[in-house]
Amino acid sequence: MYRFSISSLGKFLGKLDESYWFSISLLVLSCSLYWGFAYQVERTDVTLLISVWVSLFALSYASIHRTQTHWKILAVSALIYRIIFFFAVPNLSQDFYRFIWDGRMLIEGLNPYLSLPEVWVTQENIPITQAQELYNGMGQLNGSHYTNYPPISQFCYAIAAIFSGKSIIGSAMVFRTLLILADIGTFFFGKKLLQALDLPKERIFWYILNPFIIIECTGNLHFEGIMVFFIIYSLYLLHKGYWYWAAIILGLSISVKLIPLLFLPLFFQKLVFNTTTNNQLTTTGISKLFRFYSIVLMTVFLTFAPFLSGSFLTNFSSTIRLWFQNFEFNASIYFVIRWIGYQIVGWNIIETTGKIIPLIVIIILLCITFFRKNRDTKQLITAMLLGICIYYFLSTTVHPWYIAVPLSLCIFTKYRFPILWSLTVILSYTAYIHPDFKENLWMVGLEYVLVFALFIWELFKKKPLDMPVLHNM
Repeated sequence: MYRFSISSLGKFLGKLDESYWFSISLLVLSCSLYWGFAYQVERTDVTLLISVWVSLFALSYASIHRTQTHWKILAVSALIYRIIFFFAVPNLSQDFYRFIWDGRMLIEGLNPYLSLPEVWVTQENIPITQAQELYNGMGQLNGSHYTNYPPISQFCYAIAAIFSGKSIIGSAMVFRTLLILADIGTFFFGKKLLQALDLPKERIFWYILNPFIIIECTGNLHFEGIMVFFIIYSLYLLHKGYWYWAAIILGLSISVKLIPLLFLPLFFQKLVFNTTTNNQLTTTGISKLFRFYSIVLMTVFLTFAPFLSGSFLTNFSSTIRLWFQNFEFNASIYFVIRWIGYQIVGWNIIETTGKIIPLIVIIILLCITFFRKNRDTKQLITAMLLGICIYYFLSTTVHPWYIAVPLSLCIFTKYRFPILWSLTVILSYTAYIHPDFKENLWMVGLEYVLVFALFIWELFKKKPLDMPVLHNM
C-alpha cells in the first residue's frame, strides 16, 4: 500500500507540465508579496509601496499570460490573495472607520445622515462603542462632514455592526467577506457575459486578478467592488433580455455609490430601438425605456426612503457639492485648468470650475447618447466606459479606487488603458510622503501622460490591442 501510494504520487507529479509548476511558483511569490503589503507596508513608505505594487502587477501579468491551461489555479489564486488580507487593518485608507461608525449609528436607531461624528465626540455623549477610536481613525476632515455613502452601503455597514459591534478588526472582516462575495459574483457573471458576447471568457482575470482590485477593494475596504458586481450583473441580465430585473439591479448599484447615475442616458438606444425590426424606433421601445428608468429610480427611491427628510436632503447634497467645489486630488484636466486660472486671475478657481464641469459632463454624455451608435450590448458598454472616463478626466477628485468601474468595463471592449491606469494610479500615493499631505504634481502628470497616450492611441487605432488570452478554458 505504501509503495503504491508513493508510486502513484510520482506518476501524478510526472504528468504535471512546466506551466503548472510555473503557476504554483507565481502563486507562492505573489502570496508573500500580498502578505507583506497587507501587514508590513505603510503608505508613507512610498518607495516600498510602489515597488511591491509594480511587482504584483508583473506577477499578475505573468500568471495570466504564461499559464496556458491551469485557469482553475488562477481562480483559486484570486481567492487566496483576498483571504490573505482578512485580518489586516487597511493601510492605504482610513475611510473604513467612518463605515463602521455609520453602521453602529444605524444599529442604535440613529440616522447616520443627520449628525456629525465631531459633534458626538465634542458632547462626550456617544451612543456607540469605540467611538473615540473610530473618530481618531477616520480623521478630523472625515468626522467634520456628513456621510455621503448611499443606503446599500449603509446596509453593509449595519451588517458589520450586527456581527461585530465591539471590534474594529471584526467589522473589517465582515466588510471583507461581503467584498469577496461580490468579487465572486463579478467573476461568475462577468465570465457569463463575456461568453454571451462571444468574447474570450478568460478576460475576466484582468479584473479579478488585478492587484489594484485586490488591494483597494478587499484590502482597503472600498465598496466599489460591490457596485461593480451590481453593474456587471445588470448588464448580463439586460443582454439576456431581462430588462426589468436589470433595472432593479442597476438601481441597487446606484444605491451603493451614486456614480452609475451617469450611465442612465446611455441606455436610450439599447432600449428604444428594436433589433427585430431593423433597429426601428417603436412605441414599444419608448414604453420599455420609460419603464426601465421608472424601475431604476423607484428602486433608488425605496432604498433612500427610510432616511428621507428635509435635513437629510440638505446634508447629503451639501456633502456631494464638496466633491465638486472644495476637494482636489489626483485630477488631470482640472489641474491644467486650475493652473491656467492662477495665471489669469491669481487664485484657485475650483468653486467656479466645480459648477461648470458637471454641465460639460452632462453635455458630453448626451452627445454619446444620441450621436454615437449604442444599440447592442458591446456598444453600450463601450459608451459607458468612455462616459465614466471622460467624467473622471474632468473631475477635481479622482481617488484611486474610483478606477474599479472603468477597469471592470474595459474587459468587454477594445480599450486597455484602464488596465494601465490601475497600475499608474499608485503614483497618486506619493502625496503621503509629506506629513501635511501634499501632492507631487510631477507624479500625477506622469500617471496621466501614460494613460492619455494609450487612450488616444487606442481611440484612433483601427485594430484593437487585445489582451493576452488563455487557452482551453
